[in-house]
Amino acid sequence: MTQFTDLGLAEQLLKALASEGYTTPTPIQAQAIPHILQGRDLLGAAQTGTGKTAAFSLPLIHRLLSQPRRMETRQVRALILSPTRELAAQIETSIRAYAQFTTVKSAVVFGGVPVGKQIRALGQHVDILVATPGRLLDLVDQRAVSLREIEYLVLDEADQMLDLGFVHALRRIATLIPKKRQTLLFSATMPKPIREIASAYLSDPVEVSVAPVATTAEKIDQRVIFTTPGEKPALLAKTLSVPEMERAIVFTRTKHGADKVVRQLEVSGIKSAAIHGNKSQGQRERALGAFRDGELRILVATDIAARGIDVDGISHVVQFDLPNVAETYVHRIGRTARAGASGMAIAFCTPEERGDLAAIEKLTRIAITPMGEVPYWDGRTPKKPPQNQGRGGRGQQGGGGRDQGRPQGERQGERSGRPQSAKPAHGGPRSDAPRGERPQRTDAQAPRKDTGSAKEGLGGVAFLQQRTQQPRTNGARRRAN
Repeated sequence: MTQFTDLGLAEQLLKALASEGYTTPTPIQAQAIPHILQGRDLLGAAQTGTGKTAAFSLPLIHRLLSQPRRMETRQVRALILSPTRELAAQIETSIRAYAQFTTVKSAVVFGGVPVGKQIRALGQHVDILVATPGRLLDLVDQRAVSLREIEYLVLDEADQMLDLGFVHALRRIATLIPKKRQTLLFSATMPKPIREIASAYLSDPVEVSVAPVATTAEKIDQRVIFTTPGEKPALLAKTLSVPEMERAIVFTRTKHGADKVVRQLEVSGIKSAAIHGNKSQGQRERALGAFRDGELRILVATDIAARGIDVDGISHVVQFDLPNVAETYVHRIGRTARAGASGMAIAFCTPEERGDLAAIEKLTRIAITPMGEVPYWDGRTPKKPPQNQGRGGRGQQGGGGRDQGRPQGERQGERSGRPQSAKPAHGGPRSDAPRGERPQRTDAQAPRKDTGSAKEGLGGVAFLQQRTQQPRTNGARRRAN
């Protein structure tokens, strides 16, 4: 098995990895690092949780160390672009850990916070700048940073940057940096628009690919509970009250829905916090910090958190609302079963969401197992799924599939240089969240028959308790982010 010591990285980096407890690279790291060390442009297909940050950060730091340069004030050598504040901050934290025994310095800039502190940080020595596109252009316009000496460009989560409408910002940034550079692009999916960006930004790239977005982790037990919109709040409270629910993320489709879920849980005596684009940066950091430290057991999030949260020990992901885009389901449940651990993903499905479920099953090629099909976990006789709407065969694309259009996404709350989507939603205050909320679909297809086993007929509590009595395995070695 390949070890980090086999990859030719600088001794300072190996020392940092050892101090963090990392010995074995993930597949994306083992594939990408040698090519990046050779100076090749790279197109990487890998979803969150596969170790992309270390895959580009380690060889990037190595190359900066091997080719030292004295830079003028407010000039940087490497630029890493990220779609969200949380992911940007997370990347820069990892870089600082990897570079702790070197002279390489990093900084992070993103919207939603005062710009003064960021301007002062850029006045110091900075080799690697991690940024969200809108705030970066703000700082460029204020002459707080120059991109004329960029040697390395990394586009992380490129597909999400397109979903959030950053394409115009990316095009402008491309005109501000040298054409002669090494460029690395990572994306969870590779649709045609990403291929077009790759052809424009990359020169003769090598391609590496691991864990396609349609693949869900083998150690995630995926379940669906058929219910109705009015029964969801009580069902969620019962679900989260199970002792086996150690640490969970609850995903909602909208910002308003996330806040509403937090209020409903509070009435049930369950403490939680919401994270979405209308929250201030301080509120988001406090909620994430409490969740990461174990002070908060339940985090309610919109899809801004689907790729930006890297917290160990998340035992469950609960989809209060199924997403309109099937790939988002895969990103959401990827918050659990990380680094070799097991996890459980529970989806609530109403009649209006049957089409979304069909699209998810078609993408993942997995028939998600019904879990009890009861609206309340109190031992009552299981109810049948609502029959007023349903879905057809497995081969059909459901009403929540890709043909219904891309989500508006959650945009960076940045003052200028902020990208505009091709078809902007209705007006409103700037935030990291969608400007408009999508209506629920009504074109779902016919409900499937209950083909579950006797185990699937158990109430949810009984099933969870039966499942968690089995020992959880986590024999995998700790891996770098």
